[in-house]
Amino acid sequence: MRHGIAVSVLLAASAAQGQDIGGAYALDGRDFNGGAYYGAVEITATSDVTCEIVWMIDGQEAVGICMRQDNAFAASYVMNGQVGMAIYRVLPDGTLEGTWTVAGSNGVGRETLKPM
Repeated sequence: MRHGIAVSVLLAASAAQGQDIGGAYALDGRDFNGGAYYGAVEITATSDVTCEIVWMIDGQEAVGICMRQDNAFAASYVMNGQVGMAIYRVLPDGTLEGTWTVAGSNGVGRETLKPM
């Protein structure tokens, strides 16, 4: 029976980990050519494993779905009719650091999201 309790505790911890990423973030990014851009991001838990993510950059909104697993955080999004993907590493202080791209593109951008 102890094994069953341990599994339940691990599953509960995993579900809680997916939700603890939610909140507001300040965005500092670099586009494909290294140009700087800034904005804000809001992450909202939608289930034990998924979340909604909204970027606001220069008055434009991108909306997507996201999820966290351990220290990896992934999101897909649509902005101006284009589909994109972002992959972040979750740092110990809650900062998300990663790269993004747009479907059909050879470029990769970089972003840092700092909890506000």
